[in-house]
This record gives sequence, structure tokens and C-alpha cells, in this order.
Amino acid sequence: MAGAPHDLISRLTGRTVLVVGDLMIDHFLIGSVERISPEAPVPVVRFQHEEFRLGGACNVANTIAALGGRTELMGIVGADGDGERLRRDLRARGIGVDGVVTDGERCTTRKVRVVTTRNQQVARIDYESEHEVGRDVESSMIDRLETLVAAIDVIVISDYLKGAISRGVAAAAIEIGARAHRPVLVDPKVPHIDYYRGATLITPNHHEAEAVAHVRIRSDDDAGVAARHFRERSGCGNVLITRGEHGMFLHTPETDTALPAEAREVADVTGAGDTVIGTIALALAAGGSLADGARLANRAAGIVVGKFGPSTVSVEELM
Repeated sequence: MAGAPHDLISRLTGRTVLVVGDLMIDHFLIGSVERISPEAPVPVVRFQHEEFRLGGACNVANTIAALGGRTELMGIVGADGDGERLRRDLRARGIGVDGVVTDGERCTTRKVRVVTTRNQQVARIDYESEHEVGRDVESSMIDRLETLVAAIDVIVISDYLKGAISRGVAAAAIEIGARAHRPVLVDPKVPHIDYYRGATLITPNHHEAEAVAHVRIRSDDDAGVAARHFRERSGCGNVLITRGEHGMFLHTPETDTALPAEAREVADVTGAGDTVIGTIALALAAGGSLADGARLANRAAGIVVGKFGPSTVSVEELM
């Protein structure tokens, strides 16, 4: 594959990434639509089957595992059946759950999507608690970070604003990573932009980059301006802006690189950002450069958007 060496792909297996973030279940209720309800102008979905998939930071971890990497996951679940399901599903995929903390004051995040057999979303129901973790849970997470860091190659912060990434957790992950000479990558949310100072790489989408940089992105030149502003504002070392059908833009202190999109067909962009940060994290863990990691992540994203829902990419597909 042009631009991302096959030997880098072959080195992904066995590298270890610690993913810290908001853990979610994506629950799909799938059925056919043949009529409109007589009670209200809404479609009637005749239930056929349901699917449970790993979402949020769990999808990042699943991406890494599917590419042959080893993953430790850190986040919070509620003391409920969804939390038990999540732990069980993670273990089944070989994802480490020693960093998963139970918070009895919240529910496990679950997004229920009602979807037709043609993959059209009819409705979504969110079960979630958005308040940040309390002091005790935060301390427990930081203690586990200290324990886990020795055995990992890269740290990823996957922030979905669901409470796991507090200022203290983010600062500890970045400080512990720096102390252990481990790269720290961040998939950010705009309200937490001040949490990520000192991270190695931050991966905003173009909407987030525009909001922080106050720049409209219509071209590669605009992306370069926005990336420089974003880097200065966030205090991170490097910026990778994901631009959907326009590809990606990597900004480092040394150079700028525009990567055109590689998607052949777009079915669903859900989880594409998870694929990007998971793939580039594993590439860095394997000794690749930021540029090669970005090229590999661009290819992975181009594949995953052709699939429905949060999905993964295999080494064979990348090859």
C-alpha cells in the first residue's frame, strides 16, 4: 500500500496500548418498516433482531485488538447489568479490564438505536450519566494508571464527555506518560480543550478544529491554519485533523501533510474517529512515524466507513 509500509503493518501484532476513556455499549434494535403509525406520524418498526457492539473508548480498544495489538482499557461502568455485559464482551475479545472501575453513582452508558433493515436510523435513546467522576473514583483510576503504564507502549485518551475524563484523570495520564516516555494521544472534545496540554498528538475532527481555532476549513491551506491555532490553543505537540470526505491533515512543528480520503463507499461514519486514533496509536507503538501512522489510519478509516455501525478493520484489509 502506497505511503504506509507493509513492514509497519506486520509489526503491529503484540504491541500494547492503554486506552483511557468513556466506555459505552452501542445497542441496535433492527427491524423492517412497512407502515406509519395511526397514533402519530412515525414509522412502525417490526422488530427482527438486536445487536450489541462496543462503543466509545471500547471501540478504540476493539480496533487495536482486531489489528493484533494488545489493549488495556480504563474507564467507568455502573453497578448494573450493562456493566457486567461490557466487561464480559471486552474479555471475550482479549481486551484487558483491570483498569475498569465501577461507579455506583452512575449507569453504564448505553446508546440504543432503532434502525431499519436498510440501515436507516429511526430513533436513538441514550442511557447515561454525564457528570465527571468523583474524587474516590478519580483516585482509583489514577492509581491504576500508575500500575498499568509500565507494561504499555502508548496511551490513548478517548473523551466522549461522559465523565471518565476529568481534568485530574487527563492530567495524570499525560504526566504519567511523559514520565514513562510513552506517547499520549487524545481524541478530544471542545469543552475539555484545556485538559490535554502536553499530549503528544490530538485528533480533532474538522468541526472541533473550527470551533477551537475560529477558522472555517474549506481547503488544505485552511486546515493548516486551523491546525496551527489548535496546537497553540491546546498545548499539544502535534495535530491530526480528520476531514471526512476530504481526508486528513497532519500538522507537526516540522511539516504539514495533507492526506486525501481513501473511502470507496461510505455507509456509516459512526466510530471512524475511534478507528483513526486506535490505528495511529498502534502504529506508533510499533515504531512507526506520525506520518506513516496517519497514512495507515487514513486507510483504515476509508475501510471502516464502508461498514455499518462501530466496526473494526483487519490486518488483511489494510494489506
